[in-house]
Amino acid sequence: MRYTTFNIWTVFVYLLLIVINQPVVAQTGKTNHLISKTDSTVSELKSDTSAATIVPGAAELKSKEWRVSFSKIFLSLFILIIVFIVMRYVTKFIELMGERWGPFRLLVKRVVPIIRITGWTIVIYFIIAVILAPPIETLIAVTASAGIAIGFASQDILKNIFGGIMILFDRPFQVGDKIAIGNHYGEVMQIGLRTVRIVTADDSVVSIPNGEIVNQSVSNSNSGEFNCQVVSEFYLPADIDMIRLKKICFLAAAVSRYAYLKKPIAVIIKNEITEGRSLLKVRLKAYVFDIRYEFAFASEMTELVMSQVLKENLVSAESLSYFKSDVPK
Repeated sequence: MRYTTFNIWTVFVYLLLIVINQPVVAQTGKTNHLISKTDSTVSELKSDTSAATIVPGAAELKSKEWRVSFSKIFLSLFILIIVFIVMRYVTKFIELMGERWGPFRLLVKRVVPIIRITGWTIVIYFIIAVILAPPIETLIAVTASAGIAIGFASQDILKNIFGGIMILFDRPFQVGDKIAIGNHYGEVMQIGLRTVRIVTADDSVVSIPNGEIVNQSVSNSNSGEFNCQVVSEFYLPADIDMIRLKKICFLAAAVSRYAYLKKPIAVIIKNEITEGRSLLKVRLKAYVFDIRYEFAFASEMTELVMSQVLKENLVSAESLSYFKSDVPK
């Protein structure tokens, strides 16, 4: 983070020095022609008469140069600070409204990245085109000179910015989705120009650079919907009554307060051999009505299934502790 901040300030100071030390005559070819024509007229008048004749405006046109003043720099910084504060409070207000409007939570939160990027684009354009207002010659010179500095000092930053733009257009995920990237899984909290922030099951905020996201696979659990599939796994002895086990698993998912019953409930049983012993791997698949209750739903299904299996004596507590060491990690 310190290295990235240093690079940003290095590029900013470099650009500022280029702009300040770049005097360019803010006139077109016609103006230069007018100046030369005015100078020749003055010379002719001086040769014809002995008295000195002053041509109004000639010296001013010739000496009129564009420079960045302290007032322009101060006004630009002031606008950036004000916009930063306003943007921060506006986005927080929108996110708060999204939390209160339950059915529209995901829709409202997806507007935040668009507002943020559009707002900063308009502000930067306003500062360059209206406040600084450099002539095209200066703009071209600064752009060419800054290209080298940006290329060396901000490679990662530019890669992340372009990655963020690609995420917004391609939309592999949106704010509010549950995604898995590498070893991280959680809800997308923010899509920025540099990073994507997700909240994990441990309530930790993880920031992942956009450049890394576009170069690896991303798994999306809900793809813009409130509901998502939740899977609970159990390892039980092979001699258990599987018909009764399936009924218990189905009822455990169906009676849960978190279940989304408009989508199917599935119970999948597989046989696995671990250290020469046969185990049944049971996968209970059901849908939760809101992605934020995903882990609570999985925990409740596990509790209901295991308690009912023990209650009906389908397995004994001793057998579960015996097979505990055989559960694959």
